Amino acid sequence: MSRLDAVRIALLERRADLEAALRRLVAPPAEGAAVSFGKRIGDGTTEAVERLGTTAAARSLTDSITDIDRALAKIDGGTYGLCDDCGVAIGADRLEALPAASRCVDCARRA
Repeated sequence: MSRLDAVRIALLERRADLEAALRRLVAPPAEGAAVSFGKRIGDGTTEAVERLGTTAAARSLTDSITDIDRALAKIDGGTYGLCDDCGVAIGADRLEALPAASRCVDCARRA
């Protein structure tokens, strides 16, 4: 198995894990669960804060899935490991730590 095949498999496994987490996160509340936002301070505050956290987490998971899809497209296109911004090779250490990285360290820092 080539190195790119191993990267593809790892990315696909990570993508499946992220999709499962996203499905759990956005699943509707269980039957009978009451989510209400009352008129007094404190009524529904916990639920509101939790909903904000859930929304942020869902956005982060979606962004990670998008990054993985980009990396998979780059593998297919023969450009995996090249920075999207400047075109130089992304360091092996960076790709090992972040297989879905699409920018070199310098460009990522600037972005």
